[in-house]
Amino acid sequence: MEGYEQFKTQVYALTKIDLSSYKEKQMRRRIDSLITKHKLDSYEAYVHLLRDDHEAFDEFVNFLTINVSEFYRNPDQWKLLDEEYFPYLIDKFGQKLNIWSAACSTGDEPYSLVMCLSKHVPLDRIHIIATDLDKQVIAKAKVGLYNEKSIKGVPDDLKTRYFRKVGSSYQISEDIKRRVEFRESNLLKDPYPTNLDLILCRNVVIYFTDEAKDQIYSKFNNSLKQGGLLFIGSTEQIMNYRDLGYKRRSSFFYEKV
Repeated sequence: MEGYEQFKTQVYALTKIDLSSYKEKQMRRRIDSLITKHKLDSYEAYVHLLRDDHEAFDEFVNFLTINVSEFYRNPDQWKLLDEEYFPYLIDKFGQKLNIWSAACSTGDEPYSLVMCLSKHVPLDRIHIIATDLDKQVIAKAKVGLYNEKSIKGVPDDLKTRYFRKVGSSYQISEDIKRRVEFRESNLLKDPYPTNLDLILCRNVVIYFTDEAKDQIYSKFNNSLKQGGLLFIGSTEQIMNYRDLGYKRRSSFFYEKV
């Protein structure tokens, strides 16, 4: 289909999502499948639908944002956070850590953070900022209802303490929910939180161009305190981490220097 460049401009005007920062081949394939689903034949017709149909607009934003998430995803890395890096951060910055879960999806990650950190400090001292581009997944996160597969990685003692079975699903406790502040935010355009001790951004930037990745990692660095940590996903690595102001502590943890 012709007209993708104009479509990107129109989408930015509608959503403030910059499609130029995403890998084009992958993104066009996802968008083309939506256009086909709605039995349309052009990007222009799809833009008209997005402007006029609230459900189609929400579907579009939801489809663009990649929401593959689960609690304690990659358990070995969470074990490292629990046993090595939380003690390091608490020793360096004190019990009241400033933590940001960026691109938090349906809440699995920030809620995992609260549970993991609760082994080291009282719950009432925990406050996590959690942001995502997609208001639909933020709404799901605030409800806090998950299927069995999503919570399979949660340690049994925490599962018993913090989840309640509702039919075939599991509801996370209000005690955990209260520790997370959800906000709608776009990593490519909105201001970042500052004065942070720990940032998690996992399995998200793989969908961005190299230029956009460097921009994000650089802004993360500016948001961290000296000695603060960035925790990335198992599908990612920062090849030029020294140029961006980090030293590598382990495969997926980088310290601001």
